Amino acid sequence: MNISIFGLGYVGAVSAACLADEGHTVIGVDPNATKVDLINAGQTPIIEKDVGELIERTVAEGHLRAVSDAASAINDSDLSLICVGTPSASNGSLDLRYVKAVCEEIGAALRKKKARHTVVIRSTILPGSMRSIVIPALESASGLTAGKDFGLCNNPEFLREGTAVYDYHNPPKTVVGSVNAESAEVLRTLYEDLPGPMIVTDIETAEMVKYVDNVWHALKVTFANEIGAICKQLAVDSHPVMDIFCQDKKLNISPYYLKPGFAFGGSCLPKDVRALTYQAGRLDLKLPVLDAIMDSNRLQVERALDLITRQGKKQIGILGFSFKAGTDDLRESPIVEVAERLIGKGYDLRLYDRNVSLAKLVGANKDYILERIPHIAGLMVESADELMEHAQLIIVGNNADEFAAIIAGRTPDQLVIDLVRIGDQTSDSEGYEGVAW
Repeated sequence: MNISIFGLGYVGAVSAACLADEGHTVIGVDPNATKVDLINAGQTPIIEKDVGELIERTVAEGHLRAVSDAASAINDSDLSLICVGTPSASNGSLDLRYVKAVCEEIGAALRKKKARHTVVIRSTILPGSMRSIVIPALESASGLTAGKDFGLCNNPEFLREGTAVYDYHNPPKTVVGSVNAESAEVLRTLYEDLPGPMIVTDIETAEMVKYVDNVWHALKVTFANEIGAICKQLAVDSHPVMDIFCQDKKLNISPYYLKPGFAFGGSCLPKDVRALTYQAGRLDLKLPVLDAIMDSNRLQVERALDLITRQGKKQIGILGFSFKAGTDDLRESPIVEVAERLIGKGYDLRLYDRNVSLAKLVGANKDYILERIPHIAGLMVESADELMEHAQLIIVGNNADEFAAIIAGRTPDQLVIDLVRIGDQTSDSEGYEGVAW
């Protein structure tokens, strides 16, 4: 394939070297004459393992060259990868001037080109940037329509400095956000020999994925360091602690707990977070991430309440009010707090949870619910049918198996707020909305 790569910095130089090494004809494009001259001399403009050798060989073989002229690169290629920098502005926002400028240059060249061309954004940009900056710049400069007259994709990179060539050839995943199937197919062909899943999605999801990855990595480093700080003060070696932690692939290093939804609750998580952060406070340790967990959890409850009250419905039914399905444990159940707050605001509630019966509750569990909502017995109903007859708005509080079928049988005028995303419901379903999607 004939490929032009705009921006010969870290991502661009690595991508150019690897694609040329695969046998593609690659043209690097950069306004910096020094970078262009280095590439054409078979030398690398960056310091990165294996890149220098790849550039030297592929230039000698005629698979890689560099230019400063965008128009000639567009004319001599079928696919353009935009790999220019997106630096932080002083206020933390992204400076996308280079992305916009390159899109305008490419667009101007596409105006004069007859053959179909595909433009791919590899630069890291925030969700919405494709539609607010990239597409308008390309369409305005070219007079063409994205998806119709030229292909357009967002293709985030997952390269680590120091192992970028290995990462290019061994990606954990390949993500292609596309405006249409034809555009995506070009990248399917380009990456067909790479291992790992090929994921084709919409452009906004592709834009967001890179940020989720990097912020998660940053959070993991910070979490480990804060645990290390506590361990240090307690004379505990943090490395064996975290080694044991990481051996749990069922819950700890896994997709579990990583589905956006409602707040956590129960008898363990809130108690243990409070205990550990209290201990850290006694040790005079400032641990912003751990200290923020309970406050962040509280804000998720507030978001749910705001979503519920904005619907303007006074008769509310709550399906599931134990802190998770399959248990009768009501201790620190966030949905109990939601019920309590709604009662205080004058809403008319009914609650149904087949695992919870006031007569069967004993000990701390019974004490907890009678203290928080002492008249709960009058709100609990014996069947989902009774709740559905009452409710103008249905709140799904946990993911019990029966609830998907129950809300599927609602009347057209009944609204649903789903706090846990049961079944295959999406926010596109009429009268249905999730708390985090």
